[in-house]
Amino acid sequence: MHAFDVLGDPVRRRLLELLADGERSAGDLAAAVGAEFGICQPAVSQHLRLLRENGFARVRAEGTRRLYAVDAAPLRDVDVWLDRFRRYWDQHLDALATELARGRRARRTPGGPAPTSAGEGPVVGSEEES
Repeated sequence: MHAFDVLGDPVRRRLLELLADGERSAGDLAAAVGAEFGICQPAVSQHLRLLRENGFARVRAEGTRRLYAVDAAPLRDVDVWLDRFRRYWDQHLDALATELARGRRARRTPGGPAPTSAGEGPVVGSEEES
């Protein structure tokens, strides 16, 4: 199964999000995802099996519990593939970071530049007021 087929399912993406915070038991994952998506434990187990078989998750036994963790290798492969498209959003994110920095600088500087967009800054009384 291709990595994007694995990641295309919202339940599997959510399982990976939960595992990104650290190792979790199959029971904990089934309870969290089952409640969120309204699916039963066997369905969650099938998603965990797919993640494991496709290299996205590792499992180890601890007594009677099965503990799952993220395996980052396939995620690195996805990141490498996405790298050719990163330029499309990096430019926009860089521009956003620049604008945010300008806004912080303007707030720190006394007498900073006047707001340029409508609705920003204090309202000055109109000439109609007496």
